[in-house]
Amino acid sequence: MSMIVSERQHWVVRAALYVALLIVALIALVPLYWLFTSSITPSGEIFQFQWFPVHLEFNNYPEAWAAGPIARLYINSVLVTVVGAVLQISVAVLSSYAFAYLRFPAKNVVFMAFLGAMMVPGAVVLLPNYLTIATMGWVNTYAGIILPGVGSVFAMFLLRQHMMSLPAEVIEAAKVDGASHLRILWSVVLPMSRPMVVTVVIIALVEKWNDFIWPLVVTFTDQMRTLPVWLLTLKNTEGFTNWGAVMAATAFIVVPPLVVFFFAQRQIIAGLTQGATKG
Repeated sequence: MSMIVSERQHWVVRAALYVALLIVALIALVPLYWLFTSSITPSGEIFQFQWFPVHLEFNNYPEAWAAGPIARLYINSVLVTVVGAVLQISVAVLSSYAFAYLRFPAKNVVFMAFLGAMMVPGAVVLLPNYLTIATMGWVNTYAGIILPGVGSVFAMFLLRQHMMSLPAEVIEAAKVDGASHLRILWSVVLPMSRPMVVTVVIIALVEKWNDFIWPLVVTFTDQMRTLPVWLLTLKNTEGFTNWGAVMAATAFIVVPPLVVFFFAQRQIIAGLTQGATKG
């Protein structure tokens, strides 16, 4: 009898968990559903909050495309995202390896200082970064958009914690064989850290693609703006009242990260759930 009660309790708990997951999924997916349905809905019907569009308006996408230099904006966003992510991951990999395996004076103090930097809000360093970029003449340039975001303490911290969890015997064996630190990093550490590296890469790509505040501050022409910044200018354009086109323009921005996440979700989950708690 107790086994039957226990089994029933088990199924009740599982059912409750599935219901909770379903609720969370709906909370996350309903805004996306509203975005995409609104992008094919006439402007006059968008704010009627209909679950299914009564009339379809596919001209919103051509109108959004014609409202600005979308091709140039895509090039800017892709370039800033890819180059920025590559530089950020390169710095994070090298610094995390140094904190994990190298010995140098005050290493723990420096590491704690880096962790403290994670607690500083981005708005605090916005003005100093802008003044530095302006002094160097990099306002409204790719260098001005990309370089201030090269250092990521969060990426370094994740990779460092993961590298600390790798078997020390493998690292020591590579050292005994005479491998240099760069060889150990490239041939031993990175292959063993592939899921975590992929996770950090995806996080960096999405972060760079969605970045809004810094490109807004440091650019002032459509030839250098990225897609999120252009979306704000489109929304604020005087006389532009086609909210369906605004939703279509938003879809242009949302779709690429969704596609990347769809194809890389297993790697992201594997990286985040791997044992990376050894400090």
